[in-house]
Amino acid sequence: MRVFVTGATGFIGSAVVKELITAGHTVLGLTRSEAGTKALAAAGADVHHGDLEDLESLRSGAAAADGVIHLAFIHDFSKFAENCEIDRHAIAALGSGLKGSDAPLLVTSGVGLVAPGRIATEDDKPAPDFPRASEAAAAALAADGINVSVVRLPQVHDTVKQGLVTYAIAIAREKGVCAYIGDGHNRWPAAHVFDVARLYRLALEEAEPGAIYHAVAEEGVSHKNIADTLGRRLQIPVKSIAPDEAQAYFGWLAMFAALDLPASSEQTRKKLKWQPTGPGLIADLEQLYIPDR
Repeated sequence: MRVFVTGATGFIGSAVVKELITAGHTVLGLTRSEAGTKALAAAGADVHHGDLEDLESLRSGAAAADGVIHLAFIHDFSKFAENCEIDRHAIAALGSGLKGSDAPLLVTSGVGLVAPGRIATEDDKPAPDFPRASEAAAAALAADGINVSVVRLPQVHDTVKQGLVTYAIAIAREKGVCAYIGDGHNRWPAAHVFDVARLYRLALEEAEPGAIYHAVAEEGVSHKNIADTLGRRLQIPVKSIAPDEAQAYFGWLAMFAALDLPASSEQTRKKLKWQPTGPGLIADLEQLYIPDR
């Protein structure tokens, strides 16, 4: 299968490209930079120039492929609403490139905020005010006959990057203390990047219209456990802070830092015969790469 991958040179995307090529697929990777062109060529992928706001490049890339994995997203949380709209238009453009075919499109979303305070499952639907627009955009394409499905991501990690935890690490280094809110028992789900890459491949090969998959290896890792581990690795104090102190410490991350967001992947594992084998989040944090200041 020839697969068009957006975000192909990113943290998750580069792992997905490697997984696809190793499994015998060919990859057409989206990039806008010379560095991205070189990285894709080195990985054995073909290059498609463009970006998320170049809708024609997205349409033509999708039309040239047998399937699409959409991973790209602008991770500037100061413009989150604007970036969600860019994502919505990008998904619509990818779908238009596949119209009239049965080619699968995998759209990326998140397990966070789907069912705060309880274990989210693949059956849960995002609330109407769910901030990320990807699932609504996917539903619109499905109604138009596109073979679209959704992969919801937790905190995806290795020893270098760990999703939102990466931002928490930067804050802890800046503040000189690693904080959690209250008792720190609120949880975030997680999965190793190589397990996530394998799930994307399996979901693409399954090509089940309308499916929702949870790329979750660990249902929930407590913030206190995360903070304690980071404190040891960064050699800084760990402390609990009150909810009214969260904004001053975490900044924009405060909106997530106190939330309990566990998620299950039981249905996904059964459907795709997906069994995560990579290290857990805490194991990767114990081996955290700490660059010089």
